[in-house]
Amino acid sequence: MVCFSHLRWDFVWQRPQHLLTRAAASFNVLFVEEPIFKADALPRLDLRKAGPVTVAVPVLPSGLSERETADRQRKLLDGLLQSGGGDPAVLWYYTPMAMPFSDHLSAEVVVYDNMDELSAFRGASPAMLAKENELLARADLIFTGGISLYEAKRHRHPDIRPFPSSVDEAHFAAARPRRGPQPADQESIPAPRLGFYGVIDERFDMPLLEGLAALRPDWHFIMVGPVLKIDPATLPRRPNIHWLGQKAYEDLPAYLSGWDVGLMPFALNEATRFISPTKTLEFLAAGLPVISTPIRDVVRPYGEKRLVQIARTPREFVAAAEKVMGRADPAWIAEVDRHLASTSWDLTWAAMGRLIADELGRPAPRLTPAPPAVAAAR
Repeated sequence: MVCFSHLRWDFVWQRPQHLLTRAAASFNVLFVEEPIFKADALPRLDLRKAGPVTVAVPVLPSGLSERETADRQRKLLDGLLQSGGGDPAVLWYYTPMAMPFSDHLSAEVVVYDNMDELSAFRGASPAMLAKENELLARADLIFTGGISLYEAKRHRHPDIRPFPSSVDEAHFAAARPRRGPQPADQESIPAPRLGFYGVIDERFDMPLLEGLAALRPDWHFIMVGPVLKIDPATLPRRPNIHWLGQKAYEDLPAYLSGWDVGLMPFALNEATRFISPTKTLEFLAAGLPVISTPIRDVVRPYGEKRLVQIARTPREFVAAAEKVMGRADPAWIAEVDRHLASTSWDLTWAAMGRLIADELGRPAPRLTPAPPAVAAAR
């Protein structure tokens, strides 16, 4: 299986890593990243093992045109595949922008795991939509990262299926014993602590966070994650807002164990129109009350089931937090656990794997739990 991704394997541990480490129980998985450009570099593929997955990073000289970049990647990929025995059984795409250097490859099955609407993200290539049309025309199976994205694209392919974000419940359930040993950069921050973790970019509502912090200066807001595509100087700076930076996936439960509320202060814009935040289920698995802006795939089903509080304004967030903070609710936890029992990354991969196996005419892949994650977390 060859996967083409716009995300670096070691950047954040999210959907691709969860699924492909499980796929590696049935396939030799090659994860091809976007190129790195270096002055005077000779074109090459840097290969390394990341658990059961092989990661390939094209290294190219600076200054190439788009066509030259695609040509170099095509030659490097062809050379690697020929040395490994020829075309793969499965091509798995996260980005349509890989089409110019991979559309000539033969494969028994072509999968497009459309986890996000990349064309709506800041800095997206103007060619993204055209390349996606090419990929949709070629793919045998389309998976979407959420229900709203499925609804937007279900008429564009004969075999498109929604696979919303799932969860590694056991990993995050380690946070449920509240106030365990705290990470060094969090232990001195007073309670109550309200936290967010994830990529901090154009999808994050900065005015909402600043309004929250201004309304409740006695509450402390912990922000965990890398800052991308926005100027760090624009981040709100108040004594009760704490920017802790990126953390490893394996360390997240320790941070969450010291929080009183999980926050999802997403802006309502084109970049968030179709998102299905992985952290929704991860917060719930950690036993944290969750408050989110009305992201469609959070309102349905989590808001409708009252598993997550939905709010728009700083005052609504404060009112929701006051409602749930510090109040143990066994009925809510029981409902959360019933919902969590219906989903996992193991089950998601098993369902995807069966569809791929049907296309290949093979037995369904065996279900083997993925190895522990060590990359940084979304």
